[in-house]
Amino acid sequence: MIEFVNVKKEYNHDVVALDNISLNIGKGEFAFLVGPSGSGKSTFLKLMIKEEEPTSGKILIDGKDIGKLKNKDIPFLRRKIGFVFQDFRLLYDRDVYENISFALRVIECSEREIKTQVKNVLEMVGLSGKEKYYPNQLSGGEQQRVALARALAPKPPIIIADEPTGNLDPITAEEIFKTLLDINARGTTILVVTHAKDIVNTLNRRVIALDHGKIVKDEQKGGY
Repeated sequence: MIEFVNVKKEYNHDVVALDNISLNIGKGEFAFLVGPSGSGKSTFLKLMIKEEEPTSGKILIDGKDIGKLKNKDIPFLRRKIGFVFQDFRLLYDRDVYENISFALRVIECSEREIKTQVKNVLEMVGLSGKEKYYPNQLSGGEQQRVALARALAPKPPIIIADEPTGNLDPITAEEIFKTLLDINARGTTILVVTHAKDIVNTLNRRVIALDHGKIVKDEQKGGY
């Protein structure tokens, strides 16, 4: 589902962000991407959605070499990947329904499809009945669930959660990860970028560790 083949990324010909890395995250897998600041995690994500281009090597998403995509095809690539951010990035002047439906209108779903899918994803993240709430009426954990529902709404095969619990208390963080595991159990590939060592160690899933642009550990059931 996500494959990097000998990928190198240099900036200004002397700063190496990723150094010849290769990995394969399979369909339906749940993996953590960990490492200190400056290890290459952000570059990894930017390469996946073609915000950046590799200096060498190739990247395949859902079996397609994204290096061969034309500019007009990049939005279709990005529809395959739902992003969940630490700072939520919700529209605070719109209610929950409008925040989620926005992601569906972008891909030109009908109003009937939008209504059905918003209902479905809110049930999935445990927020049924919150459609008319505005973000500032919700707790931090509930806002993160709205962000997750928005990412899920277009039914992407891949979800990337970038520090999804960094601003949340431990109990709420645990609930968010439980939701991510439930989503993964439905067949969605999940990649979580995190510094939350306790959660990584508790869940005992695949851990890919970067340091100075290199993969220093890749264990199917590992700790941080």
